Amino acid sequence: MSAEKAREHLFQYDMGDRIIEFNESSATVELAAQAIGCEEAMIAKTISFYVDEGAVLIVAAGDTKIDNPKFKAYFGCKAKMIPAAEVEAAVGHAPGGVCPFGVKEGVKVYLDDSLKRFEVVYPAAGSANSAVKMTLEELERASESSSWIDICKYKE
Repeated sequence: MSAEKAREHLFQYDMGDRIIEFNESSATVELAAQAIGCEEAMIAKTISFYVDEGAVLIVAAGDTKIDNPKFKAYFGCKAKMIPAAEVEAAVGHAPGGVCPFGVKEGVKVYLDDSLKRFEVVYPAAGSANSAVKMTLEELERASESSSWIDICKYKE
């Protein structure tokens, strides 16, 4: 169901036919990069959090992690990831396939500046074995993002 919602959403932007489906799992940054044949940093991972106004999604480069002080400064609360058992109900996609396409109404999407290093990135497409290749402009448009933000840091 989640993959269908993502596909329907992407078809609205003429990108639904660009979804890549793998025979193997692409549920983690490492697995997605292996399946695609790209560096892990180019995987546009989507992380779900609860903030005061509800669920939000942060799309960031695969080689980053949330910088807690930056998160708190931007959202006014501590970074609290949505527990895995609640993710699908909160955002509309299950863990491993969380993406910024076809999400539940009211879920805001933010794109992290860490993605701006790349011309092309690969977010998931609603399932644990899918991805879609897109430019940053396409990602911004198709994700209907609220804004670009700087709340990640590079993994050490």
